[in-house]
Amino acid sequence: MRSRIPYSCQTIDEDDIAAVAECLRSDFLTQGPRARAFEEAASAYVGAEHAIAVANGTAALHLVCMALGLESGGLLWTSPNSFVASANAGRYVGADVDFVDIDPQTGSIDPGALEAKLTEAALDGRKPDILIAVHFAGHSHGFDRIAALCAEHGVALVEDAAHAFGATYEDQPDRMVGSHPQSAAATFSFHPLKSITTGEGGMITTGSEALANKLAMLRSHGITKDPALMSSARSDDGAWYYEQHTLGFNYRICDIQAALGLSQLSKIDTFMAARRDRARRYAQLLSDLPLHLPLATDGSSWHLYVVRLDQANTSVTRREIFDRLRSRGIEAHVHYIPIHTQPYYRALGFSPGDFPQTEAYYDICLSLPIYPLLSDEEQDLVASAITAALEHA
Repeated sequence: MRSRIPYSCQTIDEDDIAAVAECLRSDFLTQGPRARAFEEAASAYVGAEHAIAVANGTAALHLVCMALGLESGGLLWTSPNSFVASANAGRYVGADVDFVDIDPQTGSIDPGALEAKLTEAALDGRKPDILIAVHFAGHSHGFDRIAALCAEHGVALVEDAAHAFGATYEDQPDRMVGSHPQSAAATFSFHPLKSITTGEGGMITTGSEALANKLAMLRSHGITKDPALMSSARSDDGAWYYEQHTLGFNYRICDIQAALGLSQLSKIDTFMAARRDRARRYAQLLSDLPLHLPLATDGSSWHLYVVRLDQANTSVTRREIFDRLRSRGIEAHVHYIPIHTQPYYRALGFSPGDFPQTEAYYDICLSLPIYPLLSDEEQDLVASAITAALEHA
């Protein structure tokens, strides 16, 4: 057993290393055939018509906002219980940002709160242009209702599925996250702690060919070499010719990353089975403790396993448990500090108290270690350490 138990870690084997080494010996290191093969494999796995590989999950969110036409004067809504990238994507293009409070049972946007806020926004005459719905911890609870509300109000729906590669909608195995017909796009992250990794990297899936073409151009400086899209090519221009049609970015993924991603993707079912097994085991180990456990689900990717203190039945604080776990080499974590309480967003006018469910969730939540390589022995140690902390208090 390791001397420390991280809250998450990558799962890399010799096949992954061999795939990267093979790429390093090939003719392509930057974006090349492996990047395209990775897109095709991800598209087939998710069940989306198009997949666009990019540098990271934040780049994916930024590009989708740009491609959907969000700009200064526009409005983006998202969850305050997320990493700051979900909201920052709107700020990158100069748009205003607001939040929708969460359901404490799921950690994700509360569909009831969204319905109420959309109704009020319709009366005020300023509905959001885009809603970024975050699949917190890899769950998709309530997403079909969120999608229906966005369709009803004419709001473009984007899924921040950074936690949810390999998850399914509403526990239905034939509906992979990233393929929802009412979503404009879904974005994924392949950071080392996610379902699969490319080191750094991300992916956008969409059912729209027009949007996919915009995204592909924007991720590569706004440049195209497609003759059908060129406007000023001369008859004597050769294969070297390209045109920049818009202001884009260098948000490409390289073939080294894609080689790792392809190898990782071939094991995604094994990774998902392991994470779901760890979640089921936690539910058994922790069932008698004064904790609110995550909702049981077979379709989650279980990127995080977040428990909440049952304050009615214990006086222990989250900090006491956190410190006790850390003292034993168990690197529990907290997800997330509410975005609207960050100094940057306070300067935009947000204040503590604006989203009470999110703030209450933050005060009592704790992320326990979960990843495919977490052993039974390590999981037992986590459970016993939490039990000891609660008994000590």
